[in-house]
Amino acid sequence: SHAHGLCLIIDLLVDPENGVIGDANEIAGVGHRVVHGGERFSDPVLVTDEVIRAIEDTVPLAPLHNPPNLAGITTAMALFTQVPHVVVFDTAFFQTMTPEAYLYALPYALYTDLGIRRYGFHGTSHRFVSAECARLMGTTPAKINCITIHLGNGCSMTAVRGGKAVDTSLGMTPLAGLIMGTRSGDVDPAILTFLHREKGLSVEEIDTLLNKESGLKGICGQNDMRDIHAAIDRADESSPRAQLALDMACYRNRKYLGEYLAVLGRTDAVVFTAGIGENDAVVRAKTLQGLEHLGITLDPAKNTAKNSEARAIHADNSPVAVWVIPTNEELEIARQTCTVLAG
Repeated sequence: SHAHGLCLIIDLLVDPENGVIGDANEIAGVGHRVVHGGERFSDPVLVTDEVIRAIEDTVPLAPLHNPPNLAGITTAMALFTQVPHVVVFDTAFFQTMTPEAYLYALPYALYTDLGIRRYGFHGTSHRFVSAECARLMGTTPAKINCITIHLGNGCSMTAVRGGKAVDTSLGMTPLAGLIMGTRSGDVDPAILTFLHREKGLSVEEIDTLLNKESGLKGICGQNDMRDIHAAIDRADESSPRAQLALDMACYRNRKYLGEYLAVLGRTDAVVFTAGIGENDAVVRAKTLQGLEHLGITLDPAKNTAKNSEARAIHADNSPVAVWVIPTNEELEIARQTCTVLAG
């Protein structure tokens, strides 16, 4: 249960030999990640009964994520009754997008009545790495434009102008945009009615197909990029489909990157992060392939060098910087929690 798990964590924190605090009373506040805050929350907030009701109201937009997030909040508040609790919303970073970026070309009443719009996700990651990029470049977030590329089993890309998100690839749900481990990313919406008509698939079956059986897995049967590289290297019957999955994913990355270069105009940096973004030199190289005329030139040696630290991988003459920056969503949540607690 959540309570059992959190109690185990507290025991580890205060363990006499390996813990980091002497007593649970040293904890001054608790920060919680909640996936979906709808349009209501653009900043972290203290947990109140009203905030909990607002999170509950948003459950239809994130039915798989917000309920367990709420369970975690309820459990932590029962264990830490004397300290403030803060919620950091994954969608908050994208509340700076303008209507032309977040609205869909659907009947407007679907937005006003049901909240159908682009919300974006991975917000704590994009906020963290865009700010880190500015720091590493010796400036402030307000002074640079960058494109942050979060590539893991879930993938997203965000255009950030002056520290504020102006567009992002994930949509009303985390299904849109780039090709992911098991999620399709963008597809022609008419495919869904076609599948219902021609294959007799139900809404639930189509939802499962798009979220759990598509993406890299749908193309080659593997959803871990390391397994895909291994299949390519084996040069057996599985290799062509594995190569196709890799090529499709990088092509989609490159298409979105081109869109966001156009959206931003002046772009100072491109940032790769998350499991694939931080560790897969092949994906980075194929994503940026052919973009030299747009000012993005990779240094092959820097790109392939093994390093777990934040690092620049662009050529010395590249007008646009290219960075690999490990994400740290837990640190970002802690920082935002401290900001709220400081008042």
